[in-house]
Amino acid sequence: MSTAFAPGKCILFGEHAVVYGHPAVAVAIDAGVEVKLEFSEQWEIRNSYHTNKYVEFKAEKNPHIQHIISEIFEYNGSPLRINIQSNLFSAAGLGSSAALSNAMGAALHQLTKPNEEINLIKLAKIGHSAEASAQAGRASPTDSATSSLGGCIVVSGEKIESLNHVYDTKLLTPEGERSWSIHSVELHKNINDAWLVLGFTGEAAPTGDMVSGVANRLKENPALHDEMQAIENITKAGLTALELGNLEAVGMAMNSCHEKLKILGVSNESLDNMVTATREYSFGSKLTGAGGGGCMVALTENPERVAQEIELCGGKPLISRFGSRGAKIRKE
Repeated sequence: MSTAFAPGKCILFGEHAVVYGHPAVAVAIDAGVEVKLEFSEQWEIRNSYHTNKYVEFKAEKNPHIQHIISEIFEYNGSPLRINIQSNLFSAAGLGSSAALSNAMGAALHQLTKPNEEINLIKLAKIGHSAEASAQAGRASPTDSATSSLGGCIVVSGEKIESLNHVYDTKLLTPEGERSWSIHSVELHKNINDAWLVLGFTGEAAPTGDMVSGVANRLKENPALHDEMQAIENITKAGLTALELGNLEAVGMAMNSCHEKLKILGVSNESLDNMVTATREYSFGSKLTGAGGGGCMVALTENPERVAQEIELCGGKPLISRFGSRGAKIRKE
C-alpha cells in the first residue's frame, strides 16, 4: 500500500493570461488531495468528491488517473484499489484536478518504485501532462507546479532573471507549441502575518470550459489581448509587493487583477458579491482560478471576519496559511 498527499493552490495574479505565456503567481494552500493505493482483485475507486463507497473504476470518468496509469507509468500490474480523499472544493479553481494528478503520480511511484525517492519536478511534469490531456492541450503548468513544489510559484512564458529558476517545460497546444519557465519565490517575513481565505460560491466551473471560452472571445475580439498584457503588468507589480512584504500593495494588485478578469468575462455575480463584501476586511480580494463560479480569495489579517462575510453571501469559506508545503509521501 502507498499513500501520497498533494496540496491545492490559489492563484494570486495572472490566471487565464498564463495560458498565453504571461506570468502568473500562485501559492500552495493547506487543503489538498490524498490518494491511497492498494492491490486488489479488481479495479476499484472511492472518490470522496462523489461517493463514500468503492465502485468500479472507469477510465472515461477518471481521465487524469487513467492518463497517469496507462500513459505515464504504463502500469500493467495487478488491479488497484484507489482511495481518494479531498478537503478541496471540486471544480472551484483550487487546483483539485492537479492535486489529484500529483497525489496519484506520487502514490503510484511509491507503489511501483518503493526504494526510489520521488522527484518533485518530475512529479509536476506528470501532473501537467495529465492536466493537458484532460483540457484539450491548453493547460498551463501553474496548478501542477504549485501543488508539487509548494510555497510560492511564478509561471511565465520566459525565464525571469530576478527569480529562482526551477525548470522549463513545453506543451503542444491547439494554438501551437507553448513554453513556460517555473520559478520559486522566497516570501518576505511580513507575509506570515496574513492569511488567505477562500470563498466557494457553490457553483462548479470546469477549467477546460472556461479556458476554451476565453480562447473563443479572444478570437472574436482581438482587442482583449490588451487586457492580457494589463494582467501581466499587474502580476509583476504584485510580485514585487510580495517580495517586499508590502501587504497593502499586494491587495491593490489583487483588486486590479479581478477587474481585468471581469472584462475577460470570467467572473459572475456570486464571485463579485463575495469580493465586494470581503474587501472591507481585507488587503485585497479577487476571483481565483478559472472563474465562472468556483472560488474567490481574500488576503487578510482577520480571517474569521472574512469567513463570516463569505458565509453571509451564501458561500463556503476555507482558511489557509500562505504558501504551504508541496506534495509528499505519507508513511503508514
